[in-house]
Amino acid sequence: MRRRISLALLPAGACALALGGWHARGVSAEPMATRPVPSSGEALPVVGLGCWITFNVGADPGALAACTEVVRAFFDEGGRLIDSSPMYGSAQATIGHALARLGMPSPLFSADKVWIGDAARGAPQIEASAKLWGVKRFDLMQVHNLWSWEDHLPRLFEMKAAGRLRYVGVTTSEGRRHDEIERVMQTRPIDFVQVSYNLLDREVERRILPLAADRGIAVIANRPFREGALLRRLSRQRLPGWAAEIGCTHWAQAALKFIVTHPAVTCAIPATTRVDHLRQNMAVARGRMPDAALRARMAADVAAM
Repeated sequence: MRRRISLALLPAGACALALGGWHARGVSAEPMATRPVPSSGEALPVVGLGCWITFNVGADPGALAACTEVVRAFFDEGGRLIDSSPMYGSAQATIGHALARLGMPSPLFSADKVWIGDAARGAPQIEASAKLWGVKRFDLMQVHNLWSWEDHLPRLFEMKAAGRLRYVGVTTSEGRRHDEIERVMQTRPIDFVQVSYNLLDREVERRILPLAADRGIAVIANRPFREGALLRRLSRQRLPGWAAEIGCTHWAQAALKFIVTHPAVTCAIPATTRVDHLRQNMAVARGRMPDAALRARMAADVAAM
């Protein structure tokens, strides 16, 4: 049975204990924060790597080399989960290029999506995606933006039962589809749900995140920076004093720490083309985390900016 987990705001100092606690991992002397996948207990670092827009670089040698260095730094910092989709242009091929150059790092947790109109064409698409990545199977396959999920989910569950997939999930980045994603979460035994969540887009706190906790579904938070718009807005403001209290030297780090300390969130997936930004993002998974009271203050301060 899936675990039921309370989503009541945690008292000061207890946020790090939600969902079974933070677990030590990573190559740094300081442990990396992880969260367990509720359906299995497998620990995942709370910061992953997205590739929407940033890895759609085509065959440009310089851009491919830059993306490879980002992936190298990601694994050096203790990262595992990389998320992509067939609708992200050449991003899958870029990931495959990087993984081949790096010798397919063993900690990889591969997360991709099926993005096509019917299940009959879904299986060939998944196979093509695996070839682009250079993996034998994906750890997680998600129905992208709920497209034809009624057709795709039965096939994905069959693949999981046959050992050709480890986890099944669904995604959306559209608030208007929250009712539909709730229906999937309530009626299908999915392992993961991926939704947009950041300091300004907090609608999922009302129903989606509590439901994920109640049903034992892992949550991947996409668009943590609103595709850069949030950071551009915040860059005009000085970091508040509370940022130093939780070891944040950049707005991006504060934004990520707010996300990953919600008790229901398993992992956030910021995207970047720069190694220095990647290392800043990964540093979020180490050091002091905001408690419930500080998270509330962070959200209030940013909303007022």
